[in-house]
Amino acid sequence: MSSKEVERSDDRASSQVRCLIVDDHAAIREGVKMILARDREISVIGECASGDAAIEMAERRRPDVILMDVRMRGMDGFEATRKITGAHPGMAVILYTAHGERGLLAEGLDCGARGYVLKDAPPDDIVRAVKRVAEGGAYVDPTLASELVSPKATERMPALSTREREILGLLANGFSNPDIAARLFISPETVRTHVRNAMAKLEADTRTQAVALALRYALID
Repeated sequence: MSSKEVERSDDRASSQVRCLIVDDHAAIREGVKMILARDREISVIGECASGDAAIEMAERRRPDVILMDVRMRGMDGFEATRKITGAHPGMAVILYTAHGERGLLAEGLDCGARGYVLKDAPPDDIVRAVKRVAEGGAYVDPTLASELVSPKATERMPALSTREREILGLLANGFSNPDIAARLFISPETVRTHVRNAMAKLEADTRTQAVALALRYALID
C-alpha cells in the first residue's frame, strides 16, 4: 500500500464515529455490530458484557458513542452511564433496551444519556441515533412518546413558543442542529438560541432532557 493510500485510510478512520457496544447477551452484541458495520461512517471499536467492563473500556479506548444495555447483571446501564458521563462529558451514551416504560426512560435521561433506543427499532433508526448523538444531538425513540405523556402533564405545562415546540419536535425525531436550520430556513445559532430558551423554561440540564420533558408534557408529538 502506498503512503497516499495509507493516509486516505487513516483519514477515513479518523472521521468515523467510534462506537462501543455494551450488552450482556453475545447474540445482541453481534446483531448490533452487523447493523453498524453496514455504515461506512461508523466503526465498532469494542464490545463488552457489563457496566464495570464498559467503564474500563471507555477509559482505555475513548469511544465517541456507547450503545449501553440497561438491564445487565452487576452494575446496570444507568449506573455505568452516570460514571462514564461524569468522567468523560464529551462521550455520548445511548441507552439501548427492550424496556419502554416511562420510569425507565426518565431515569435514563436523568443519568446523562443523550439517547434512548428500543432494541426492536429498525436498523436505520439505530444507525441514525448513533450519528445524531455523535454530532452533539439528542435522540429519543419516536415510539416512546406515548410512554412519556402523563395524564397530569397539563397541570404545570411550561409555555413554549411555537418555534421552540417545532425545534424540540425535530430534535425528538433525531434531527441535528444543522438539519433543523436547513429545514426551517434559519441559522444554526438561532436554533441553538431556541433550544437554550426551551431548556430554561423546562428547567432541563440537557437537550435530551428537554426533549423528554416536552414529550412528557405533550408539548410535542
